[in-house]
Amino acid sequence: MPSLNNRVFDNGLSVLDTEASRIDLTSQEATTYTEATSTHPLGNSTSLSIAAPPDRSGAVREVVVAAISDGSVTGNGTATHYAIVDVSNTRLLATGSLTASQVVASGNTFSLGSFTIGIPDPA
Repeated sequence: MPSLNNRVFDNGLSVLDTEASRIDLTSQEATTYTEATSTHPLGNSTSLSIAAPPDRSGAVREVVVAAISDGSVTGNGTATHYAIVDVSNTRLLATGSLTASQVVASGNTFSLGSFTIGIPDPA
């Protein structure tokens, strides 16, 4: 059975720490940067903080996305997903479902609790 060293997993997750510059709330899961930022966005925050992957053992390698308290709502609708993007390189880096959908209205603010993004370790 093949296996990967934890360094491979951590360097993959390090992209989130070093390149992510914004988190968007979206009305559905985005599959591209354009969908996250132009087609389905309902709000965003540039106060994104993602910790470097810790040196740890176990079945998952993960990073922690810090809580957001100052998100700006730019559209009306129901936010169901988040999208983490690299604005300067126009890349969609990660997406996922919100723990609970949020009805949002343009001009308001949003907050998100901290959460983790991980890669299962096959070994």
